[in-house]
Amino acid sequence: MTIAWASFTPISAFLGGCLIGLAAMLLMMFQGRIMGVSGIIGGLFGTASSAEHGWRLAFLLGAVAGPIMWQVITKAPIIWQAVASGPQFYIAAFLVGLGTAIGSGCTSGHGICGLARFSPRSLIAVMAFMTSAVATVAIGNYI
Repeated sequence: MTIAWASFTPISAFLGGCLIGLAAMLLMMFQGRIMGVSGIIGGLFGTASSAEHGWRLAFLLGAVAGPIMWQVITKAPIIWQAVASGPQFYIAAFLVGLGTAIGSGCTSGHGICGLARFSPRSLIAVMAFMTSAVATVAIGNYI
């Protein structure tokens, strides 16, 4: 896999990051919750109240519907490429789930919200995420 630098759009990337930050801030302001996707999904399967289920489902629906709405409005195709399939996909998904359970959160919770709150635990978690990401890419390119 290579990066298509000619297609890199820093303005849209910046605006997308601003929207993610705004969403995290609004969720904290109105629900008092961290925008960690693993926690949001996990809360759907816990003992949360129906009001808790409502905002969690709305968040997930928006995460799925947002790109579809963008595609309809702009007529621009959403280009994606699967980087894993078959057993590799399921093993990777299991390891991501295991990591979020062990790390008490995912990249969105620790990286976006935790670092913004100056959480030492989140800083350590993000350093571990990034270290393992760099190692995975290095090993993947070597193999």
